[in-house]
This record gives sequence, structure tokens and C-alpha cells, in this order.
Amino acid sequence: MILIADGGSTKCDWILLDDEGEVVTKTRTKGLNPAVFKPEILKSRLQENDELKRIIPKVSRVDFYGAGCGTPTPTKNLKKILEDYFNVAEVNVDEDMVAAALAATTEPGIVCILGTGSNSCFFDGKKVHMEVESLGYVLMDEASGNYFGKRLIRDYYYKTMGEDMSQEFAKRYDLSADTIKRNVYKEENPNTYLASFAEFIFTAQERNGYFYKLIYEGMEKFIERRVMCFKQAQNVPIHFIGSIAFFSEDIIRDVAKRYHLNIGNVIRRPIEGLISHYKKNVLKVK
Repeated sequence: MILIADGGSTKCDWILLDDEGEVVTKTRTKGLNPAVFKPEILKSRLQENDELKRIIPKVSRVDFYGAGCGTPTPTKNLKKILEDYFNVAEVNVDEDMVAAALAATTEPGIVCILGTGSNSCFFDGKKVHMEVESLGYVLMDEASGNYFGKRLIRDYYYKTMGEDMSQEFAKRYDLSADTIKRNVYKEENPNTYLASFAEFIFTAQERNGYFYKLIYEGMEKFIERRVMCFKQAQNVPIHFIGSIAFFSEDIIRDVAKRYHLNIGNVIRRPIEGLISHYKKNVLKVK
């Protein structure tokens, strides 16, 4: 049986398929980004999931697609951890952009991820092509969860959020300077911590012009830097994957009009599209 994983920094979805492409098991672990988390954390997150332990003997192949798997060293480290854990399985590790592309389309297009982090590629129908190498949440990641989390915190402290919104924000989160600085500068995985604040944008009691402006500016930066860098941008569909994209679809479409872009599929989680891909192209189920 084939075990497919779609992993980010916040969470990782796992689906076990039988030879007919039917779903045998679905489960979820915490994020498994090997560029962010130390090996001992990656191992413990695997080991704490009882469902994964139970299916180890059934798994003949693991295909892991994840954030942080676009460069050799973290990819090699994670592959070794997965090979040790799923000790009777063939293990393949690839970057999350590949999963996003396979889930979004079978035709040429630009595929974008907007989740905890952000990224983009051109998909020619078979392979992904990167125009800009991602430098992660500190230097890049426009329009991602951690990008918006940082914006919210800054706006709160600079008092540009608005009084009512600031009060609601403060009720939802511990915004003391000590807590924020400890989590950002001393604790593990600050990108996930920062991204956790982005939920406020989509769950606040009032959705107003502040949120629209916040998201619009982020999407504008993302499109300028991570979409328009592709010469094919105005000639192929632009697909988006991830929770931030899913909940911001209307604003993404507004921004895209300025650049004469054609928005294609907007998908919250790529795992369902991956199942379809595996049925048709890997298992070749008729």
C-alpha cells in the first residue's frame, strides 16, 4: 500500500491507499518541516501518532511532499528518519510544490502555495520549475500565515489597527511583549507561532476595511514578486493552494484583475487532489 503525506510547518496530512486507490486510513500529525524542526522533533511527531504506528507493516511505499524539502540537506535528513520509521517501505521525499502542482492541475500553469509559508512555481504539465528560490519566513513568504501574523502584531503595537479591533485581538491572544519576544526569538518554530495569529483575520467578529487592505497589500506583494516573475504569468492559469488562499479567494481575484491574470483552481488542502492523481497516474485504476 502507498502512504501519501502532505506536510507543512503546522500540520501534516497522511493518507494510506490500497492497490485500488481506495482510502484505507486518514490521519494527521503536527508539522514536519525538516528545514525548521530538529531531527528529534520530527521523530517524536511521528512516534506520537498511534495510527501511523499501527499501519507500519502495511506500508510498502511512502511518498512525502513537504515544506522545507526543496534543498538537499533537510530532504536527506527527513528521508533517513522516514526510512527508519517505515522500515519495510520505499521512501520518496519531494517538495510541497510538487504536491500542490499535481493536486491543482494536469495542464501548464503557475501554482502558488499560501499557507503557513508561501511559494510558487511554473508547472509544465509534468515537472515544476522554480524561478525564485525561497529563503523562508524571515526574508520572504509574502502573503503567508506568518507574514500576516507579523503584520497584525506590528499594527497592534503601532496602534494602526483601530481601537475596537485592537481590543478584540488582545482578548484572543497573549500580546505581552515578553511572550511575543520569547516565542519569536527563543522558542522552537517561530514561523508556526507567528502564523497562528493569522486566524484572527478570518474569524474576527467584524470583517472590515482594515482586513481587506491588509490582505490586499499582502497578495499584491506576492503576485508582484512570486507570480509576475514568470514570463508565462499572463498566458496560463494561476492556481492557489492553502488555507490563506482559500479564505482570501475574493481578494486574490480582485488583485489579479490589476495584472490581467487568470485565476484557476483555489484549493484549501491538496491531499484530495493527490488521491485523484495517484488513482489515475500511479495506480492506474480504471
